[in-house]
Amino acid sequence: MSKSQETWNKKETEKKKLRKRKDKAEKKEERKANQKESTFEDMLAYVDENGNISATPPDPKKKKVIRESDISIAIPKQENIVDVDVVRKGVVTFFNESKGYGFIKDTDSQESIFVHLNGLIDQIKENNKVTFEVESSPKGPNAVKVKLAVS
Repeated sequence: MSKSQETWNKKETEKKKLRKRKDKAEKKEERKANQKESTFEDMLAYVDENGNISATPPDPKKKKVIRESDISIAIPKQENIVDVDVVRKGVVTFFNESKGYGFIKDTDSQESIFVHLNGLIDQIKENNKVTFEVESSPKGPNAVKVKLAVS
């Protein structure tokens, strides 16, 4: 006589599956029976003046009128900033000739500005008074068109 292929554990798992299916079907029938009629008004949601979603329509007295011309989609153009003194004066605080870079201290703002060999017009050394223009780079301000100052 051969043993049955169905073990006790298999029977129990099959019973659980059937019970779950039956419970799910009962819940579905219960939801259908208790379902109330929903109208279009029940489905609407409103946004109040503060941007919150609510079930009540907003107060028409608090309505703001926005003209189409007031809406800006693009980035606003920056007004032209006129820099009166493009050429600055400063003193070379550090310059390494072998590496080709150094720093200039601006006499007006006391800001330390990086200078590279490519931005030089005249040869410079430490403690020289120079005139220069500032150009912005990804790493910060750069001194360009560096000349020795005429005393």
